[in-house]
Amino acid sequence: MTAWLGGFTPAERRSFIAAFGGWVMDAMDYMVFSFVIPTLLTLWAISRGEAGLLATVTLLVSSVGGWIAGSLADRFGRVHVLQLTILWFAVFTFLNGFAQSFGMLFATRALQGLGFGGEWAVGSVLVGEIIKAEHRGKVVGALQSSWAVGWGIAAILYAIFYSVLPEQTAWRALFWIGLAPALLVFYVRRFVPEPQIFNETRERARREGETSFLEIFSPGLLYTTIFTALLATGAQGGYYAITTWLPTFLRNVRHLTVLDSAGYLAVIIIGSFIGYLASAWFNDRIGRRPSFALFAVCSAISVIVYMTVPVNDETILGLGFPLGFFASGIFSGMGPYMTELFPSRVRGSGQGFCYNFGRGIGALFPTLVGYLSQSLGLGEAIGIFAVAAYGVVLIAVALLPETKGKLLLAYD
Repeated sequence: MTAWLGGFTPAERRSFIAAFGGWVMDAMDYMVFSFVIPTLLTLWAISRGEAGLLATVTLLVSSVGGWIAGSLADRFGRVHVLQLTILWFAVFTFLNGFAQSFGMLFATRALQGLGFGGEWAVGSVLVGEIIKAEHRGKVVGALQSSWAVGWGIAAILYAIFYSVLPEQTAWRALFWIGLAPALLVFYVRRFVPEPQIFNETRERARREGETSFLEIFSPGLLYTTIFTALLATGAQGGYYAITTWLPTFLRNVRHLTVLDSAGYLAVIIIGSFIGYLASAWFNDRIGRRPSFALFAVCSAISVIVYMTVPVNDETILGLGFPLGFFASGIFSGMGPYMTELFPSRVRGSGQGFCYNFGRGIGALFPTLVGYLSQSLGLGEAIGIFAVAAYGVVLIAVALLPETKGKLLLAYD
């Protein structure tokens, strides 16, 4: 399962490190907000619906940012645009920590979303085009495991900061540390090359004329665009419905302390990390579509049991592993699958739009969960929206083609 790690060329290794590092910081900066929700509910006396809106606005704007970044990457290069998205995301995460009101935090989180959406799209295309076809699923899928690493770092910082700092300062410090990813730009700038297939595609565009990013809506690609966006909507809707509210569920519904809830989250995060790697292997072993279907069904079962079945705290601790394993592992197929579904000339545009369209629609789920939970209960609200989302994944998978092992060409 890990033999591919020793077969990287220098260009493949550097690109993998750059994208992995970028996504680690991406996850850390985004998941920090889920840890500060209980604090904001208390300090600013906002409702759960308003807290969900703060999560939603970042995801909604990210859908625009991802499409813009993907289009720019098709025109100006994967590496140049990756640097821009990392820097943008880091700066506005940092500025979150200076917000003095709901409105100010809403604005900085909205701007943060532009970089958040762009970084995944560009990094996924960059690595997907450099890696060999037989390992694309494993390598691009393994990149997704970086999200669990970033989430884990956020959880550790949460436990440390809330233990040594007053709560009024701790939540701000968690955002301030989000400036750290800006340092990754120096590595990307110096060591990461553009994929050869991109250079060949750009040379052809200079001879024959530029391709519009709107080509993804042309008759030849519209079907692919619609159902790929639907696939991304289901996976992300379920994921954000669950993870945005997990710390609040553990503290306010299960009545765990900050340190205890961090331990429960650690089990989920470990499950997530292993799930990403296992799913990446499954994608190359059994194919893209069967992997998505397997993880969608198991995610739905896991969230129903975790959120709604009355069990003791020890059982909930153990159930966190399969919840993280399946809800996170489903994403490992996204990068390689989207890379293979779209031609090189609009690959950035296609991935950027579809993944972040899904993120934008999925962004509504935290807000809807927040409002529904005020009358139904938080666990039940999470379960309803997550299960509906994974049903959407199954519909999309049934209508898209299998692409396992597809060779990428500059003129496809």
